[in-house]
Amino acid sequence: MPLLARRIGRAKPSAIMAVAEKAKKLKAEGRDIISFSIGVPNFLPGDHVYQAARDALAKDSGQYGSNRGTDVLLDAFLQHIEALGLTGYTRANVSTGIGAKHILYNLAESLLDEGDTIVYPSPYWTTYADIADIVNAKAVPLPCPASQDYKLTPAQLDQALATHKPKVFLFNNPSNPTGMVYTREEVAALADVLVKHPDTWIVTDDIYNRMLFDGLAYTNFVQARPELRDRTVFVDSLSKTYGMPGWRVGFMAGPEVVAKALTTMNSNHITNVPEVVTAAAIAALTGPQDVPVAKNAEFQAKRDQVLAAMNAIPGVVCPRPQGAFYVFPDISCAFGKSHNGVKIENDVDFCNALLDAKGVACVPGSAFGEPRALRISYTCPTPQLAPGLQRFQEFFAELK
Repeated sequence: MPLLARRIGRAKPSAIMAVAEKAKKLKAEGRDIISFSIGVPNFLPGDHVYQAARDALAKDSGQYGSNRGTDVLLDAFLQHIEALGLTGYTRANVSTGIGAKHILYNLAESLLDEGDTIVYPSPYWTTYADIADIVNAKAVPLPCPASQDYKLTPAQLDQALATHKPKVFLFNNPSNPTGMVYTREEVAALADVLVKHPDTWIVTDDIYNRMLFDGLAYTNFVQARPELRDRTVFVDSLSKTYGMPGWRVGFMAGPEVVAKALTTMNSNHITNVPEVVTAAAIAALTGPQDVPVAKNAEFQAKRDQVLAAMNAIPGVVCPRPQGAFYVFPDISCAFGKSHNGVKIENDVDFCNALLDAKGVACVPGSAFGEPRALRISYTCPTPQLAPGLQRFQEFFAELK
């Protein structure tokens, strides 16, 4: 039999999906499972989004669309980012994709040659490392432990850029998996460092930019230091803000040369975002915003509930997240202990024992580059949240 391409040997299935599949299997077997594992918003968009899709079906052209995205969709996205303070972009600066993950993969193909270096703060979204492996780039995670609130410091960034001279610096704000948000001052301090290293592309994966709590506002490097505009790429998505992960619509805004490269990639990969999906995306971006606004307030209340539960457990360290819908507690105080005779040596042991004993599914922190922690996604139905947190606390109380 002929051999597969070597890159397939570097590709790995999602660690997050592995946990989700195990939880799904146990639930199918009749177990009472509460999942804190998958990073999906678990709400649906407003009726106007579905109506736009129905209307598009009624007049479907059946034709190919634009590799970049329709003008109406691009304009809707430009209006969307202008509200964030990202002004001065045109259609030539924008391209679309089948979700933010597709955008990130195309960026890796467009910006990184084999052997090039990409750096990013750790904890990080699992896909960053996976994509780097597939394109055969050298990934250098920059450790940001709980003791520094899971945030990258300017000194760390400066040293990493000077030492590794990376082709790409990848930044995620608000963060998956930690939910941490960089303040305007923290973004500005990192931007000051980036100005000193002009040979590095900057990719900001900021798909949770509308999911901010405690009155915080979103800030981008370009707003802090406009001279970074020519090498900064902003990535966004409908998935989280609008409850549309399955619709698969992602965007980027950045230098024209990058937008053109991604559009060329689309011409070879996907051709275009489907017509019906495009109509729904336009409606989401330009229509009533009451659903995402209400859900953001709901997520902030859930964040408070989860954080209170974590802070009540002796030994658990949990920096206060201010965005997205994740909490990322350091649970290493449980290592070396046992639960009903099951020894817990690491985060994977902890999550397996928690799922088997209490029916609560969480993702081990090692999937995100931080083996002392785990990720809780609190987007489960509200009635399940309190019982799930109670089981989590009971599990800790039963450790010996």
